[in-house]
Amino acid sequence: MIDRRRKALFAAALALAAFALPATSSSAPASFDDAQKTEIENIIHSYLVAHPEVLREVSVELEKKQRVEEADLRSHAITDNKQELFNSPFQAVVGNPKGKITLVEFFDYNCGYCKRALADLVSLMKAEPELRVVLKDFPVLGPNSVEAAQVASAARRQISGDKFLEFHQKLLSGHGPVGREQALAVAKELGLDMDRLQKDSKDPAIRAGLEDVMKVADTLNLTGTPSYVVGNEAVVGAVGLDQLKTKVDAMSKCGKTIC
Repeated sequence: MIDRRRKALFAAALALAAFALPATSSSAPASFDDAQKTEIENIIHSYLVAHPEVLREVSVELEKKQRVEEADLRSHAITDNKQELFNSPFQAVVGNPKGKITLVEFFDYNCGYCKRALADLVSLMKAEPELRVVLKDFPVLGPNSVEAAQVASAARRQISGDKFLEFHQKLLSGHGPVGREQALAVAKELGLDMDRLQKDSKDPAIRAGLEDVMKVADTLNLTGTPSYVVGNEAVVGAVGLDQLKTKVDAMSKCGKTIC
């Protein structure tokens, strides 16, 4: 730990020295003996102890830089995975299927934040008639979530649009853990063909579809649910109706999430 700190301080000193020293005709880099290195480190250490706010400022700027870099990487990943994100056969489309603006949501039926964000999504669809919503099962919270996603995927072979949205709302708004049993109960309540549903839910193609969604989410470095994609921007977390609506309205106005 001490060696790493000394090396970091020395690297900073070299950078400061290179910036501060006047240019010379020589292209040889400046070099310091051990005593000079120690003195430079002591000066920097003393300065940082006397002005700890500098470390906070550096940390804030580093976080800003990392956020910008991460957003840029996600934007490129969205461009490279448009087909899988917006038009995959392993997804449900609700809202306006021919809408000019698409919002993708990655969710887990056992995610408490997803349950609370459901009302935001429903309100957003009501407020935005041109909104096409793509629902992607992202079962990251254990075996129950995977089983619920398999049943939901099988249900999509029988119902779509508003009917599937009703299934989705009932399952996501239920209390307690959600797994295969709960998903089958909702399907039965809505009058689905249960024999077919049981068979389809075990189809290897459905598991392959869920794995494809996982791969796309991993490519986008999505770290939790709910996560959204609007335009070329990924939004991680239950950010609330206002923020989502702001981004959708901007897409409608100028084709970008920020005009």
